[in-house]
Amino acid sequence: MADLPKDLAANPILSRWIRVGPDGTVDVRVGKVEIGQGILTALAQLAADELRVDLADVRMRPADTVEGPDEGVTAGSMSISTCGPALRVAAANVRMLFTLAAGREWRVDPSTITVESGRFGGSEGQETSYGKLAGGVDLDVAADPAVPLGIAGRFTGTDVARLDLPDKVAGRPRYVHDLRLPGQWFARVLRPPSRGARLVEVAEPADVTLVRDGSFLAVAGPDEAVVVRAAERVWRTTVWSEVDTLPDEDDLDSFLRAGPHETIPVVEDDEPDPAGGREIRASYSRPFVAHASMAPSCAVAIWHPDGPVEVWSHSQGIVPLGRAIAAALGLDPGTVHVRHAEGAGCYGHNAADDAAFDAVLVARAVPGTPVQVQWTRQDELGWAPFSSAMVADVAVTVGADGRIAAWTYDLWSQGHSARPGYAGVPGLLAATTLAEPAVYPAPTDPPVARGAGSTRNALPGYDLRHRRITGHRLTETPIRSSAMRSLGGYFNVFAIESALDEAALVAGRDPLDFRLAHLSDERGRRVLTMAAEAAGWGRRTADGTALGLGYARYKGTGAWCAVVAEVEAENDVRVRRLWTAVDVGRVVNPDGVRNQIEGGAVQAASWTLRERVRFDRRRVTSTTWESYPILPFSQVPAVTVEIAPADGNPSVGAGEAAQGPTAGAIANALAAAVGVRVRDLPLTPEAVVKAIEGTP
Repeated sequence: MADLPKDLAANPILSRWIRVGPDGTVDVRVGKVEIGQGILTALAQLAADELRVDLADVRMRPADTVEGPDEGVTAGSMSISTCGPALRVAAANVRMLFTLAAGREWRVDPSTITVESGRFGGSEGQETSYGKLAGGVDLDVAADPAVPLGIAGRFTGTDVARLDLPDKVAGRPRYVHDLRLPGQWFARVLRPPSRGARLVEVAEPADVTLVRDGSFLAVAGPDEAVVVRAAERVWRTTVWSEVDTLPDEDDLDSFLRAGPHETIPVVEDDEPDPAGGREIRASYSRPFVAHASMAPSCAVAIWHPDGPVEVWSHSQGIVPLGRAIAAALGLDPGTVHVRHAEGAGCYGHNAADDAAFDAVLVARAVPGTPVQVQWTRQDELGWAPFSSAMVADVAVTVGADGRIAAWTYDLWSQGHSARPGYAGVPGLLAATTLAEPAVYPAPTDPPVARGAGSTRNALPGYDLRHRRITGHRLTETPIRSSAMRSLGGYFNVFAIESALDEAALVAGRDPLDFRLAHLSDERGRRVLTMAAEAAGWGRRTADGTALGLGYARYKGTGAWCAVVAEVEAENDVRVRRLWTAVDVGRVVNPDGVRNQIEGGAVQAASWTLRERVRFDRRRVTSTTWESYPILPFSQVPAVTVEIAPADGNPSVGAGEAAQGPTAGAIANALAAAVGVRVRDLPLTPEAVVKAIEGTP
């Protein structure tokens, strides 16, 4: 007998996934959360098809630590591949239980009953519905893995419109920022001016409530405007003790290499080094990058005097968040009830969890009163976890046959995960400022089974010989880094694809032909060919403009993605167009896949061309859109997405596939356009000039 899908095996009771009301409405609650990627629409399509109901009858309810299943964190492009199968089996079980109920009512063989658009029909003209049967069907039972899945339905594989967009387009209340509970207060946290700063003195305000625990400081009250003004006034009276803690921003290379490190062996082939050939050695780097969510983080909490702590958060992992809050305050985890409420998309660990803990700390000071904590733009850009700076050394030997004969890759990075619960600690920012401050270890990496972190995609997907690939993760750092879309995969693919083009140049080969000569993976070859054909690879381009290519299979186990970039490099570096081709296996919503690839490519273009966290030895200084520029809408490139046929293969996710290949394609196009390789991100005009000046 088949096993239940992993997420359903961990949460086997059907009512935690699906409930049916007397009006026939089907409430579906999953553990994955909507962060702007459209996942709830795709999952609704799967549920509707298995239940055989109309999509309009499915209501996707927000994730909830009490009411819904625990599916951990929404991350890693895993929602369709992990939640999808679980939800399908749960829905098939629900359909079967309702079919059996109809059979009992009509005293007929259930196999003779049909289900369509939520209505059950008998061979003698009987008819009933989910709503009419709901009162007699118990869904507080475990799923049965033997229940067969249905055949292809009406919605899976079609461009169903996003369920969440009408509210967002019309500006209707949907985000946690819009939440208003009876008697709600508002609060602002007065963040320390720098990491390691301690509060020395603060004046007590007369018009709002001051909340202080050690160096955690907030003001709260029923009138948000009064609170905002009070926060600004109180901030001017505070006295802090500060020290220098940050590294030299202009020498991150030395900082990352200094250690101490955890050595992460990825692969070392047991073969002697080849003799002869031409060796290329190069180093690549990227700076720290911010999540830069469009809306600063926000949360609401109620500290009930004799009941649970209720929290509304846009966290990507509400169950780990609830456990972390409990651990930080010495509470029973069962007394912390977290509900997901949408916020601005972040694609990683931004400040959502920290804002939730802030709200709990303020709510604790005013028991029974709902409190909303809203971060500022400056807090979001200055205090949310960053994506780690990274450095890689690549040594490639090109043999006399024009093929790569040896490949060595050493990578230095901080860890890419400091989510709540990492390394066995709560990992919540404000806990480090309390009177009894928490002291947290350096960020860690997800295990290899979940795609790794620093070394994600450090292993090229090409047929290479004599490989030695090693990661070096910092185990001490003053800067908190954590998960950002694709973790280390973005930078590793940028470095690998850049080095591959450098090797192709030495070999005198066309970059596309060179890649295909080292790639036996047929699905990889197909997306490379698709992207190249879409872009017209090999055609002439205008002076100062060139094409570049990037390719990777995300995590080595996920989607295959190839990108061709057209870059113009005259007075500025500008990406004119991106042609992408992707193989994600089974596609639930083609428009959703296109949106994910387009969004990932545009975000990667912004990281590659613009983004860099700035700081001095004490404070982060890039805390506005002027000091932390992102790609403006006027420079967003046109993006074309080609989706490869599934050919019966299962879904492997789409959300993080485009980041690395896009960076590699842009870097290679820039090198082809200006004739000089720029190896340090971001690829600004200043970086091009520096590379030209450094060329012998």
